[in-house]
Amino acid sequence: MTDSKRLSVVIITQNEEEKIEQAILSCRPFADDIVVVDGGSTDGTVLIAKRLGCTVYHNPWPGYAKQRIFGADHAPSNWIFFIDSDEEVSEELQKSLIGWKKEPENKVKAYTVYRIGDFLGKWMPKGEHLVRLYKKDEVRMKDVLVHEGPDVDPSAVPCLDGTLWHHGYRSIQDHVQRFNKYTDLEARKDYDRGKTFSLMRLLFRPPAKLVYTLFVRKMITKGIAGFSVAFFWMYYEFLKEIKLYELYGREKKREKPVYVIESEKRPV
Repeated sequence: MTDSKRLSVVIITQNEEEKIEQAILSCRPFADDIVVVDGGSTDGTVLIAKRLGCTVYHNPWPGYAKQRIFGADHAPSNWIFFIDSDEEVSEELQKSLIGWKKEPENKVKAYTVYRIGDFLGKWMPKGEHLVRLYKKDEVRMKDVLVHEGPDVDPSAVPCLDGTLWHHGYRSIQDHVQRFNKYTDLEARKDYDRGKTFSLMRLLFRPPAKLVYTLFVRKMITKGIAGFSVAFFWMYYEFLKEIKLYELYGREKKREKPVYVIESEKRPV
């Protein structure tokens, strides 16, 4: 096997002692090395990663994209497979990756995987295709505030067989906190790009997202869990847009008004 077909797994962490072991163990069958980048955990995350033989780097949290870039830059292999600490590689996906490593190099520089998430004890009916395997000398991670990923169109690259299980649900409270954090980042990203607030988006996107999630993504088939996911995504769309409105309002308040005082006209 050539060096270019060696594979580094990169996992970014912060206080993930309940999930990290499962993620690491699911990558062992195909990984040549596992790099864990920790942003400052205060629990047992780092100890677990070291006990399982991972190379651990400490890097104060700079944001999702920058942390993944840091991990890829410090990984010894050219091919990078990255997962989150609350994800698990299925046995079928493990076999796909093992088989892929035995294949000769070709012109493909990235691959997607199919990820399915859980909520309230149920696996959702539809997942998403995400680019998770890429060649770091040809593809770079997009340096964005949220929804970061390798800078390649997912629809333009092959998909590996198998499933990436996302054990993302912890509690309703945690879900609300995450959505609050992510919509902060989404609004800031849109603001920095010059995207302006739209009343039409505020009024129509949330209910459209509700209908789409219930019927197109078939969440309606999952009972209370499905309805909850749909309403959460409607809430997400509303928060994202109203926070963008808030950002423009804050900036407007910071602008100091300019007062023009006309000189008093005096008779000649």
